[in-house]
Amino acid sequence: MRNSKVKGIVLAISGPLLWGISGTTAQALFTSETVSANWLVSVRMLISGVLLVIYGLITEHKQSLTVWSNWRDAIYLIFFSFIGMAASQYTYFKAIDYGNAATATILQFLSPAIIIVYLAFSTRNWPRRVDILSLGMALTGTILLVTHGQLTTLAIPMKGLSWGLLTAVSATLYTLLPRTLLAKYGSIPIVGWSMLIGGVAFSGYYKIWRHLPVFSWESYARIGFVVIFGTMLAYLFFLGSLQFIMATTASVLGCFEPLSATFLSVIFLGVQFGLPETVGAVLIIGTVFVQSWATMRGTAGTRKS
Repeated sequence: MRNSKVKGIVLAISGPLLWGISGTTAQALFTSETVSANWLVSVRMLISGVLLVIYGLITEHKQSLTVWSNWRDAIYLIFFSFIGMAASQYTYFKAIDYGNAATATILQFLSPAIIIVYLAFSTRNWPRRVDILSLGMALTGTILLVTHGQLTTLAIPMKGLSWGLLTAVSATLYTLLPRTLLAKYGSIPIVGWSMLIGGVAFSGYYKIWRHLPVFSWESYARIGFVVIFGTMLAYLFFLGSLQFIMATTASVLGCFEPLSATFLSVIFLGVQFGLPETVGAVLIIGTVFVQSWATMRGTAGTRKS
């Protein structure tokens, strides 16, 4: 039991760490190579989708094929592939392209706050005190992060901020849309097929064969890392952790993504992070801890009753 929990924690940390490193690697590609966000998103989803679908067919053959036998689920999977999976990938890399990996990854963590607002309107229930606290933390943190504490100026380009906020919205859709599909077919088939569908569509629309960058060996290594380690293995590690630990624990450990992206961006890419940005990042990431604490407290209360 103890070994299983340790394994789950290691997997839950490894996935976000790889995502964070992948974001920083993508920023290095955008700034030092002739690689565009459109091209990298297309290739990343296409190759990772192929590999994950093959992995799913080998390990979860029945679930991987059954989703296509129900036409309603198949249509919904295609819908999610564009609105959830492809949108989250595209907005994230565009936010990195116009801003930086650290800010893009931290702004992505505004997703819990957006979910709180959505659920309040959809259920017509006033948010709990802990939700209001989370919203206040997220709003204050965002202001500090994007202004460096100087409220009259923006510390990042407007396009970087806009794409960063769109990243949070798309991450919300990515979280909320596939819940029924995930419960019915499992995570690996749904993630694999949605990546493949999004990758094929993006590659065809963008015509990646006509926009092939001029590569160095270092470029191949960086792209290979983003595709294999930063996408396929990162998803497999994080999803695999859910077999051993609670989803709330895994979501808290997801903070290693912005932490690793910020650390590497500061050390290797010269991104400036002063006290206001650091406080803002802590407040935004802290919303995940607050929500997870409230969830675990509620679960504990239910068990006692």
